[in-house]
Amino acid sequence: MTSSFVRESGVEVNRPTAAHAVSQKQAGIFVAITAANDIYIDKRQVDVERVQATLEHLLLDQPDASLVIQADEHAFNGTVVKVMDAAKGAGVKNIALAAEKP
Repeated sequence: MTSSFVRESGVEVNRPTAAHAVSQKQAGIFVAITAANDIYIDKRQVDVERVQATLEHLLLDQPDASLVIQADEHAFNGTVVKVMDAAKGAGVKNIALAAEKP
């Protein structure tokens, strides 16, 4: 098994595999969640309580931006859900989870 790492967010994470993964061509905002459940937006670590406000600020410049969450395969599901909820609360309309084809 080979590991696949993602650097679009500026943070290295080991993406889980998904047989039916599709490419996300247009993503304006990348959020990385590490195996230690640290959250990074624009290469800066952000507390989970600040994710919504941070995304609201980014949406001022790009209101129709899509969001890609690049969560390490060992990140807690709860952390991913909190980030997705914060993104919806911030007004993000399109959220995708990054995965790697096996």
